[in-house]
Amino acid sequence: MNNGGYWIGGLLAFLAELASLAALAFWGATVPAGTGLRVVAAVGLPLAAAVLWGLFAAPRAVVHVPALAVATKVAVQGGAVAALALTGHPVLAAVLAVAVVLGRLLTARAPREARPAAG
Repeated sequence: MNNGGYWIGGLLAFLAELASLAALAFWGATVPAGTGLRVVAAVGLPLAAAVLWGLFAAPRAVVHVPALAVATKVAVQGGAVAALALTGHPVLAAVLAVAVVLGRLLTARAPREARPAAG
């Protein structure tokens, strides 16, 4: 694969991560509860997801445990897909799921020289 494929995959993965946070916020805002709980859920869910992502799943994660990285990605992005489906947006859920998978596939087998330097 050429370097362009890796960067396209990286961009797609990043956009899917942002969309996942937005989907979690949207779901939180639509919880059938009082306004206060909806606000807490709309802010708290994506915030908790972002913290977990930074700790375990980000390229420069604080904790480097592959199983935790996978579990975090599945919980955050799988939860976002489920949130979209549960709020009546199955097409958006499918688009997000495809973006997540494509982003992962395009970045998983990139040649070493195509990957950004760690550090």
